[in-house]
Amino acid sequence: MIENSPKNSVWIRVFSRVPLAVWYPFASFLAWMSWKVIPYRRHVVVANLAASFPEWTEQQRERVIRDYYRGFGDMLVEVMRSLRLTREELEQRVVIRNPQLVRDEVAKGRPVLLVAAHQANWEWMLLGLSTQLGIPVDAAYKPLVDNWAEIEMRKLRGRFGARLIPAQELLGDIIKQRNAPRVIAMVADQEPVTSERKQWVRFLNRDTAFFLGPEEITRATRYASFFLRLKRTSRGHYEVEFVPLAAAGEQLPAGEFTTRYARLVEEQIREAPADWPWSHKRWKLKKPLYGP
Repeated sequence: MIENSPKNSVWIRVFSRVPLAVWYPFASFLAWMSWKVIPYRRHVVVANLAASFPEWTEQQRERVIRDYYRGFGDMLVEVMRSLRLTREELEQRVVIRNPQLVRDEVAKGRPVLLVAAHQANWEWMLLGLSTQLGIPVDAAYKPLVDNWAEIEMRKLRGRFGARLIPAQELLGDIIKQRNAPRVIAMVADQEPVTSERKQWVRFLNRDTAFFLGPEEITRATRYASFFLRLKRTSRGHYEVEFVPLAAAGEQLPAGEFTTRYARLVEEQIREAPADWPWSHKRWKLKKPLYGP
């Protein structure tokens, strides 16, 4: 474990001063090293892509692998730079296309649930929401194991006012602030742990377990909910679009919300496959032969 010391924080602040124009060549070099020289989890990336897109040729798959490592390197340096980003720069780099959809819902006096995926630079997406929506942003997250990394990431994610809520405390927070005008944002495409309630959905050519938290929140609160579609438009530039998932008060059959979410995530991945974290072991859980 990295020791939580002032020296570590100093280095983060020093690195954050380096302009992206200087960082990006380093990111390209790092991507090439991870792709060709010292492969980073290449066997996981190859296996995941082969199972998800069996129709691809080897050349198609290799191009996506190359672009995946490039995006991985870019996100790393972009996160490093985040501590020095100004509101004005964020408005140029993260464009929110249709914020009025969410503003209109919050103006009715009820919170709104925003559900995203680990696509492209989701960290900048949170910063963009914090600076441009004009609405309090509460973000649910899973705390990091390393204490120093946890402290630094909380500083980064909350530097423009977002309130970070550990996922295990989210339900209690919702009960306490049931009608407080705000948005509640969460990234929900990670694999649930074995103890969590889950739903199995056919996703990227495989039976895939999805965390039921967002669906259960929506069912209990009847909040309006939106999917956050994130698109990389060029290097260091992104667009966010709100896609309706469920209307306020809408009664959905069990599993429908999660199925809608999974379909939108898959659609987003198929449009830009290199921007999803293929090096993550997403399919460790296997669907049981019997039972849910």
